[in-house]
Amino acid sequence: MAVSLREDRAGGSVDYFLALLQDRLPLWLSILHDLTHRAGKASVSDNLHPVARTGIDFYIDVQSAALPAFASPDVTVRFRRAIKDAGLGPRAETAPLASYLAAEQRLGRVRADADPEASARLLVAGCFHRAWIEMVAGCDDAPSRDASAREIVRELRLDPA
Repeated sequence: MAVSLREDRAGGSVDYFLALLQDRLPLWLSILHDLTHRAGKASVSDNLHPVARTGIDFYIDVQSAALPAFASPDVTVRFRRAIKDAGLGPRAETAPLASYLAAEQRLGRVRADADPEASARLLVAGCFHRAWIEMVAGCDDAPSRDASAREIVRELRLDPA
């Protein structure tokens, strides 16, 4: 992926972003995939809270590096192609979450009318948004990252009635 995105010169914003992504993405994806082993254990909220907390941290780390890297439309197009070729599109994040939620739903621990795919997208979006707010506006007026993670999970309203 890095080769397809590198600018003609070494260094720069694209290289920094790729290095950061290479460092942070494996941990983020492993936490998402580890949810598979959590179905039926603890509570759904307790299982999702560390996922949301880690998601906020992940997006805070990578968003600030992504902005300058994507200043060039050419880099953006190459990044999209590289992500697709590497099989790391948005489903790389949401699929393990949705799979976990579907497993919990089959166990009766998530509302029957909940949509696991949509809920997974909403959790990731909430993490992304919280990170964006901190990056752009600072965290003076925002709840802590931990409180934000709890809010994101709570407001998915996945618990059965």
